[in-house]
Amino acid sequence: MNNLLKISPSPHVQTRDSVRKIMYRVILALLPALIWSVVVFGFGALLLTVISVAACVCAEYLIQRFILKTEPSISDGSAIITGILLAFNVPSNLPWWIMVIGAIVAIGVGKMSFGGLGTNIFNPALVGRVFLLISFPVQMTTWPVSRLCDADTATTATPLALFKGAAKSGNAVSELPDSIDLLFGNMPGSLGEISALLLIIGGLYLLVRKVITWQTPVSMLGTIFIFAVIFHYINPEIYVLPVYHLLTGGAILGAFFMATDMVTSPMSGKGQIIFGIGIGVITMCIRLFGAYPEGVSFAILIMNAFTPLINKGLKPGRFGGKK
Repeated sequence: MNNLLKISPSPHVQTRDSVRKIMYRVILALLPALIWSVVVFGFGALLLTVISVAACVCAEYLIQRFILKTEPSISDGSAIITGILLAFNVPSNLPWWIMVIGAIVAIGVGKMSFGGLGTNIFNPALVGRVFLLISFPVQMTTWPVSRLCDADTATTATPLALFKGAAKSGNAVSELPDSIDLLFGNMPGSLGEISALLLIIGGLYLLVRKVITWQTPVSMLGTIFIFAVIFHYINPEIYVLPVYHLLTGGAILGAFFMATDMVTSPMSGKGQIIFGIGIGVITMCIRLFGAYPEGVSFAILIMNAFTPLINKGLKPGRFGGKK
């Protein structure tokens, strides 16, 4: 009865979707990649993800309950997604206490300091990831070898690190996995780097369910592809084929699951295309010319800062107004 008494301005658009339903659809889309990461890296990958999720949920509850003095909203699933995405951005052998620190920073600094879900400027999981990368560079760049690999060492360099080393030295790139290995995770990397095929399937599911739109993923991945084609044409011995830039690192994870965050990405389709192009350009500049072998996290956070400006310049048309 209370709902019948609420008055709001038109137009009235009804939908069965809710924040909670959308969040749990994203979680569902991430589950196949999570299961495969456990197959590739073992039980430690699952344990680290559980610790990350638990720390994010607890941090959000405690901050809302005792600092902000508001009703806890952990049931909406957003803290769970932050925990999973944060775990997907770290090595599976990361010490548990570092994972907890990252979760606290992701929720406390990246989300709740701005007021909580819907008001945060930056993607919380990436805030936590970048903080850990700067604070614990050794632990965050020690990559365990996949259990699918036939290797005598416990840790090794990621494909992107091999590309970066070759580009700096001017030598030809060697020891590269083939395309099938890239799709199925037969390479070192974080939890979210070794499940390209399953992440693509999860991203397509989100597109079909209209949780995300195509503009940001297509423009981001398309820009990375064009950049890679140009530089491979210039020097194919040093700069690898585009497929390596698309299927390694956090390109697929970032394109479908982090750059498409509704809160921190532009509202209009044109704005999302500009947003995706910006992420792609910054990512490739860091990969090819920067100090780090990977640049997706930094690129998304930088473009998150430009989102208010993009929204102001490309406002969606008002309902019933002239174009």
